[in-house]
Amino acid sequence: MIDSTTVSIEGESQESLLRQYQRGWTQQLLRFLLLGVIVFISFILVELLNVERMAEGIPAIVKLLSEMLPPDFSRFPQWLLPIVDTLAMSVAGTSIAVGLSLPLCFLAARNTTPHPALFHGARTLLNVARAIPELILGMILVAAVGFGKLPGSLALGLHSVGMIGKFFAEAIELSDRAPVEAARSVGATELQVIAHSILPQVFPQMADVVFYRWEYNFRASMVLGAVGAGGIGLEIISALRILQYQQVSALLIVVLVMVSLVDGLSNRLRQGFIK
Repeated sequence: MIDSTTVSIEGESQESLLRQYQRGWTQQLLRFLLLGVIVFISFILVELLNVERMAEGIPAIVKLLSEMLPPDFSRFPQWLLPIVDTLAMSVAGTSIAVGLSLPLCFLAARNTTPHPALFHGARTLLNVARAIPELILGMILVAAVGFGKLPGSLALGLHSVGMIGKFFAEAIELSDRAPVEAARSVGATELQVIAHSILPQVFPQMADVVFYRWEYNFRASMVLGAVGAGGIGLEIISALRILQYQQVSALLIVVLVMVSLVDGLSNRLRQGFIK
């Protein structure tokens, strides 16, 4: 026979769970409503809901697109060197970022940093590098070292340190503690622990981040052409300035093909490193 006290306790427990569920659902709904209000206000501030202005802009966009057809590939031989320059900038910038991120990431990870002061210093440095856009860095470096591929490569590398170093540090912090403790228990030094217990665990994630960033840097290197950093981006800006829209469309097609090739190559390399 079921005790009435037990039934009462079970009923109160179910009611409590139901109230908690309803409270959680209400809180989640309020969060979504708040997010919706923020998005709506953002749309108003950037005039996305300005129907009159949008209606006036659509015909202009259609006219511009018509002027970009057919694509003009007559200068394609002159674009080959800027394409190579853009690819070289992305590779060099990514390599610079990886070289700077490797020592910083171990200082910025809680489980490998030798001192809290170094941890906070490394994290601050990564935040600063991530906060300054590569376009601004490009403008500063162009003023410092002149026009060309060098400031573009440096801008990509210095900005990428912020993201690559942050993801490297987070991967290190999430590594399994068991191999680390096992290595330390047999008297391994900190460098030996990092080399034999931490790096083998996080290397696949690190490789994934590096190849993703290389894809991003290839696209970003084209934007840096706007500030005189060379590459195919400079060709696009030059064609826009002299209103050669057919050449612009041809350049955009070339860029699309190159981005697709870089993406495919990156995927193949990523699969090879992660196996």
